[in-house]
Amino acid sequence: MPARSILCVLPALALASCAAANSAPAMQAPPPSEWVAACEDWDEWDKPGPPFRIHGDTWYVGTCGIAAILITGDEGHTLIDTGTVGGTAHVLDNIRRLGFDPADIALLLVSHEHFDHVAGTAMVQELSGARLVATGPAAAVLSTGAQGQDDPQFGILNGFPPARVDQTIETGEIVTQGQLSFRHLPTPGHTPGASSWQWTSCGDGECLTIVYADSMSPISADGYRFSEHRQLLDDFRRGIAYLSQSQCDLLLTPHPSASWMRKRLEAGELVDDNACRTYAQQIEKRLDARLNKESAQ
Repeated sequence: MPARSILCVLPALALASCAAANSAPAMQAPPPSEWVAACEDWDEWDKPGPPFRIHGDTWYVGTCGIAAILITGDEGHTLIDTGTVGGTAHVLDNIRRLGFDPADIALLLVSHEHFDHVAGTAMVQELSGARLVATGPAAAVLSTGAQGQDDPQFGILNGFPPARVDQTIETGEIVTQGQLSFRHLPTPGHTPGASSWQWTSCGDGECLTIVYADSMSPISADGYRFSEHRQLLDDFRRGIAYLSQSQCDLLLTPHPSASWMRKRLEAGELVDDNACRTYAQQIEKRLDARLNKESAQ
């Protein structure tokens, strides 16, 4: 069965999003061209950018430099990532601009446990009461706001307001919110708790499998060597392979430019069923280059 189907005849994970695709904004959404005009590649994290529809029930509500993804449903909305504390204010404004109420956010998911992507989580929880779901390693950081000592970037990133973690998940688990379903894709490496998420969105007679893939960049604080942390390195490799083999019609990433979003929007080609594979291959090359650099030192 092809991933894209006029009738939305898809596996169980997809059917929920097909049913929820009728959730519509109360007002006209800005076209993606407005985001392209307002934002640059690798733009500032807190620079406001207009929201736009990605596909069906899935919306971009982040800033110019940091993504936040809203998936709307009749039984409560899901928000993936919130951005910095300052950026979260823009995210909430974008949600309202689309005609949705941030108080209707019922589920919070995260990519990885760094302040530039999750610092506003507690703010959104206070506003909406949304439940927060994360991996065990990410939950330990989210619940304290303090960076984990096993993080490759330990010591060089800011802390953030702690949030209430309501559920921890295992590899590959499916998280549901009403009729919405999200499959966890294990992609640790950038951080120990890093995750990617996969769901199906239907609209305009077409169903797409969307993947929000974690940053996965092999960067670290000075003195850290990935080659000396065998478990994380092995998990990193497995995550790259897992992402490369995952069904993926449309790729999104926490840093929009990491998945060439502005270029794809300009070309009108946001859909690319090879994007996850290409992204994974580029990450693998970067990891290999990092390990070669470490061995040469």
